[in-house]
Amino acid sequence: MNPNFEHLLVRAEQLIARIESILPQPLSAPDWGAAIAWRYRKRSNGHGVLEPVRHVAAMRLSDLQEIDAQKEKIVRNTEQFVQGRPANNVLLTGARGTGKSSLVKACLNAFAAQGLRLIEMDKSDLPDLPDIVEVVAARPEKFIVFCDDLSFEEGEPGYKALKSILDGSVAAATPNVLIYATSNRRHLLPEYMKENLSYQHGEDGEVHPGEVVEEKISLSERFGLWVSFYPFSQDEYLVIVRQWLAALGVPESAIEAARAEALVWALERGSRSGRVAYQFARDFAGRHGVSNA
Repeated sequence: MNPNFEHLLVRAEQLIARIESILPQPLSAPDWGAAIAWRYRKRSNGHGVLEPVRHVAAMRLSDLQEIDAQKEKIVRNTEQFVQGRPANNVLLTGARGTGKSSLVKACLNAFAAQGLRLIEMDKSDLPDLPDIVEVVAARPEKFIVFCDDLSFEEGEPGYKALKSILDGSVAAATPNVLIYATSNRRHLLPEYMKENLSYQHGEDGEVHPGEVVEEKISLSERFGLWVSFYPFSQDEYLVIVRQWLAALGVPESAIEAARAEALVWALERGSRSGRVAYQFARDFAGRHGVSNA
């Protein structure tokens, strides 16, 4: 073979390999036995991968206090899902640090033995959601696609993608996939005073929201189950502090003495939430010689 021609072939093969490496590739299924949770990530070349989460937060349903009504709804819906019965996509909204994402993680741990799995996605990757649905569609497990702290700004591509997959898309989600999302915004998009001007008033006084408002409401309405979380009272906050201190191994006598410090801690942070209670408990336990083990 002509050496020049052979060299040209080698160069052509190298060029083809480089082009193929930057072209979109179909999402590959991971080793489903490696974990009970995965994160969807985009590589620098734009290819999406499902990365196993080796150490899932050891959150239990019994660890979550003062949210019994919310817990009952989420557990019931998740149990229906893993048992193959009809269940809804879920939107958990409300005050920060009140246990929204912790409740989802606790449900994963509670139902993992029954085949529940979780895939965490960032909102910017939601346009790739149909690819994930296709990869898991034939699996026997049940998958929760989890979007934490979900909210959108005007024009973000993930908004339309999520709206389509929740309801109305020809390529609907399969029976073994549900979407659980947490957000501090009930309607997931910023709302402005000027949008109130688009409201129309009928002759009988009935109020009709304008198109802009309808568009913002329509996404959250596509979640079948809404679960709202509220700020904790002082007494509720102290119950949660006590529970976490006990869980971390702090002696009962020290727990009683921690009340005043716990209140100051919350005051300094301007919030009485489960997250603040947990952070205080870790600080207090660490200062009093309690080991992580």
